[in-house]
Amino acid sequence: MSIHPIENRYGRAEVRKIFDEESKLQKILDVEAALARAHAKLGNIPNADACQISKKASTRHVKLARVNEIERVTNHDVMAIVKALSEQCGDSGKYVHLGATSNDITDTALALQLKEFLNFLSDDLKNLKKVLLGLAKRHKKTVCIGRTHGQHAVPTTYGLKFAIYASEVQRHLDRVNECKQRLLVGKMTGAVGTQAAFGKNAVRLQQEVMKELKLDSALVSNQVLQRDRHAEFMLDLALISETLNKIATEIRNLQRTEIGEVSEGFGKKQVGSSTMPHKRNPIYAERICGISRVIKANAFVALENIPLWHERDLTNSSAERITILESCILTDYILNLSIDLMKNLVFNHKNIERNLRMTPQVMAESVMIKLAERGMGRQDAHELVRKCAMESYSSKKTFREILLKNPKVRKHLTEKELDSALDPEKYIGTAVEQVNAVVRKLKN
Repeated sequence: MSIHPIENRYGRAEVRKIFDEESKLQKILDVEAALARAHAKLGNIPNADACQISKKASTRHVKLARVNEIERVTNHDVMAIVKALSEQCGDSGKYVHLGATSNDITDTALALQLKEFLNFLSDDLKNLKKVLLGLAKRHKKTVCIGRTHGQHAVPTTYGLKFAIYASEVQRHLDRVNECKQRLLVGKMTGAVGTQAAFGKNAVRLQQEVMKELKLDSALVSNQVLQRDRHAEFMLDLALISETLNKIATEIRNLQRTEIGEVSEGFGKKQVGSSTMPHKRNPIYAERICGISRVIKANAFVALENIPLWHERDLTNSSAERITILESCILTDYILNLSIDLMKNLVFNHKNIERNLRMTPQVMAESVMIKLAERGMGRQDAHELVRKCAMESYSSKKTFREILLKNPKVRKHLTEKELDSALDPEKYIGTAVEQVNAVVRKLKN
């Protein structure tokens, strides 16, 4: 019986599998096997016993059902795995888990899980960036109204919007890559970090284990890897989710009936409402926004996990069993949802044009700059155009009519020059060049 929505509604099967109990058990067994082989390499245990442990350190032999059965008696998950593995190894079982504490195994196994997940995460971000760059390139000359404070501001382009998003996604890729050196780390340091139980070659033993597992060795730790590493990662996931939240929120706003510039794709048999047959709701965008809240909340939990008592306590453990796998699975899910959303965006160019020309006063800045170029002081030009704009709001005359009748405006600008300054298509500055620069820089 499934309980959590990630079991049957949210999340991709291949990513869920990384964090399921069977896969987690195998990663723990992989660490136990690497520890045994490192002991043998250093002459701490016979090589034959290390080979036997490695052979049996598989879920083909160590069954999850047996581990759970033992845990019901021991009330200790790692010890249950140690016992289940030892049962399979015969006399060699006496060397299983030699010198290790639970978190030597579980923290290192978690690093293996996260290493596998990061491959998916990086691919997701690259795929989203590619889609956004494609949109930026296709719509670099699609002029639309820009909005600040929810109000019409000055013209911009859809290409510039998408280029900004693509640049943000690239920063997330950079953060993820930078995080790896601190996150993909394992340890073999024992009960409080002194490595006392591993003997005189303990430092080398840790190095050998991590070399086999293709992880870095912690420089120093106590009973656990310090949780600033995991908090950084969870904050990275939260940052990614908030970018997706931002993009989805913009799509939701632009899909408002009154704006109607872009909208989600809508399937032929898709239902928007159980009672209103006409509805075409932005359900993907809303789902992205909603799930991002969970990922952000989990990042706060990760911060709370940093201050543990003395050499460690268990307050982080129970929380991490929920938050880490949840945030990983959900981040991957909304990244792929965002890719689909952006691939299937529908543009209503008629409404884009309508909204662009709905508020002629948005060209006030353009007129002000043109007047300043022709010799009027910038502050004087600002006040002159401001008054003309305010008058146009309260009168039946158009902004153009009021400007044309103003003697100071006509002194500096001809009617043709004024019309040019009032054309939103001609007031997008370097937007196209900026998009081209972003596409060139980020295309690889």
